[in-house]
Amino acid sequence: MAAICVVAAAAAWVFAFKASRRMPDFEVYWRAGARAAQAEPLYRADDAAYQFKYFPAFAVVAIPLGALPLPVAKPIWFTLSFAALVALLALSVRILPDRRQPVGLLIAVLIVGLGKYYAKDLVLGQINLVFALVATAAIAAFKAGREALAGALVVFAIVLKPYALILLPWIAARRRAPSAIAAAAGIVLAAVLPAFIYGIDGTIGLYQGWWRTVTDTTAGTLTHSDNVSLAAMYTKWFGFGSVATVLAGVTAACLMAIAAVVFLRRRGLPSPDGLEAGLLLTLTPLLSPQGWDYVVLVSTPAIVYVANYFSELPRRLQPIAAFAVAVIGLTLFDLLGRRLHYALMDLSVITLAFLVIIASLAVLRLHRTA
Repeated sequence: MAAICVVAAAAAWVFAFKASRRMPDFEVYWRAGARAAQAEPLYRADDAAYQFKYFPAFAVVAIPLGALPLPVAKPIWFTLSFAALVALLALSVRILPDRRQPVGLLIAVLIVGLGKYYAKDLVLGQINLVFALVATAAIAAFKAGREALAGALVVFAIVLKPYALILLPWIAARRRAPSAIAAAAGIVLAAVLPAFIYGIDGTIGLYQGWWRTVTDTTAGTLTHSDNVSLAAMYTKWFGFGSVATVLAGVTAACLMAIAAVVFLRRRGLPSPDGLEAGLLLTLTPLLSPQGWDYVVLVSTPAIVYVANYFSELPRRLQPIAAFAVAVIGLTLFDLLGRRLHYALMDLSVITLAFLVIIASLAVLRLHRTA
């Protein structure tokens, strides 16, 4: 009871003194829901830095939020996001095939490694915590053998954030009919959902607007310090041009090849889905050109796997993996100072650290540990 009170007090403090006057990203969702209710255009250049970039179905799902006054909607969203964080931390431990480290230690590693991104997501009013919870719930459903539910949860995650599309080829490759059918049916439903409000032509126009918005706003984000994508890393190192584009493409192909090898080594393992899905989720902010740093919290399942099976990693890899987690979590403005913080971010140390996490997951699979 005391712990619950402390957590609730901390949440109230964060909202009152950090989030309540901010949460700009939530306002994007709130505005999209209000527009969808009136069948208004969703993708508008005059929204400037706060353009809506999610699938049209998300705006339809956000209609109830858009119907509320903004001062009422904000605390509701913050409470939902904070509850999602608590549930995510608890569920991430439950998806492990076998727990080899104390729960407290695993949660502590998550807080050290991803705590600043959890906090940033809350203050911005972003949806990544809810997205990560839904995706992790899908992993738990796969582990429990509830294939249809798992497929439906993956589709819900896609509606919340297109990043979850990376899980669809994986579901198909698993060749489990209930999850594949549920995912396919869900995708069709999500795709046509806006048509009930906008009509067929209007929905086609929405998808065209989505694509135009995503592609037109990418280039301007690649040199931003907080962009952790592969495209941003190489652009920061080599500038705009073919060198950065080719290197990003080659690296992305190599990472997908690693994911394929990890999948092919699943035979004989009792519960292989968690590591595979965790790896794919970790790839998403690296592969997306608009991979903002706070999106890396979707790697929660991956970090839990590395922490849980840390002693099973090769001895030479253990200090490198531990250092990578520290780099991810402790690259803090207040800790390092302005100049060093931005210098490290411009060197893309967060991206490099996640390449170590991905390598660690691959080694665990190659050694048949998980």
